[in-house]
Amino acid sequence: MIPISQIRNNSQEIIDRLARRGVDRSAEINRVAALDEEARAARFQLEQNLSRANQLAREIGDLFKSGKKDEAEGLRQESTRIKEENKGLEETLTRSEQELKDLLLTIPNAPSTQVKTGRSADDNEVVSTHGEIPKLHEDAKPHWELAKTYDLIDFELGVKITGAGFPVYKGAGARLQRALINFFLDRARDAGYLEIQPPIVVNEESGYGTGQLPDKEGQMYHATVDNLYLIPTAEVPITNIYRDVILEADQLPVKNAGYTPCFRREAGSYGAHVRGLNRLHQFDKVEIVQIARPADSYRVLEEMQEYVQGLLRDLELPYRVLRLCGGDMGFASAQTYDMEVYSAAQEKWLEVSSVSNFESFQANRLKLRYRKDDGKTELAHTLNGSALALPRIVAALLENNQDAEGIRIPKVLVPYTGFDRIQ
Repeated sequence: MIPISQIRNNSQEIIDRLARRGVDRSAEINRVAALDEEARAARFQLEQNLSRANQLAREIGDLFKSGKKDEAEGLRQESTRIKEENKGLEETLTRSEQELKDLLLTIPNAPSTQVKTGRSADDNEVVSTHGEIPKLHEDAKPHWELAKTYDLIDFELGVKITGAGFPVYKGAGARLQRALINFFLDRARDAGYLEIQPPIVVNEESGYGTGQLPDKEGQMYHATVDNLYLIPTAEVPITNIYRDVILEADQLPVKNAGYTPCFRREAGSYGAHVRGLNRLHQFDKVEIVQIARPADSYRVLEEMQEYVQGLLRDLELPYRVLRLCGGDMGFASAQTYDMEVYSAAQEKWLEVSSVSNFESFQANRLKLRYRKDDGKTELAHTLNGSALALPRIVAALLENNQDAEGIRIPKVLVPYTGFDRIQ
């Protein structure tokens, strides 16, 4: 949620930044400013009336003690009038504050000034490209056929057990999954991230805290009896560890990492682009999360996306880095980098990581602050990134490393898999 102080003091700047998402949010921002002014005016008048009412109570008491009943009754009438006025002011304050909160929850984060204006993925900026596109042998197959040939992943069995988008990993396919998870967690630990094993269901407050609610309720699996949500990413439970927390300055930056299964309904997704592992309802991912001082957060963002690039280089995968335009960024993001690996058999780029700076958007919802050197508190900045999501990494590893004899395992994974080829 955009802090109301930013809108109050720099409404036009917020409008201009939101325009980078390719939409005009000026009406909502102007309405927020008007509701804020209305609420502040009502609150100020209530405080003035309370002060006057307290003064009248003292004066009325003194007049009665002095036997001046007529004068006391006159002041009582003023006191009654103030009470009636306060009822209206309280109604105005309650209504304007609720409408203000409801409206703020629907407004996405304002993109950074570094973000390009745009409406869709077509407007994203390619920052850099790394590695060579592999040349496959004549009989090369896409990963869903390789999975069947080498009995690695059973998509049909997943449909039988649950439904489409819930594959069953088997044998070397299951071991490859486990190897990647352990590799990613070990690398995160070596980079100074504290490993967290969080719950994979969260309450409504956690969903609001990180911005999944009310924006993405249709994309989340909802356990209605207990009003709990299956997590779409470990970002949600890990970041919510710090909800309603004041951190000390020397605790920053906070660096956490966690592996979880992730669940996304992906309502409306169908077609060739979601075949095999390209888009799933359940998948595994290692997430990195940082909490930083506002002055440091964009330096931290660069460090995080460089860290993810290092993982892709270690896996020997060709990849490119995109800076997303405003219209393609998530609801809560102020700036996002996407990493895409090249799928040689499918001949297309597959997104495997998003690394985002949310500035104070999530922290404002979470009431996550840190204590500055002068003792005052300020909203922290939150960041997170996929490091990495497994399905498309597995797809690219299988496709790009296939040859006539089998599938080669990257050297960095061999100590984790226990084998260097799938045959």
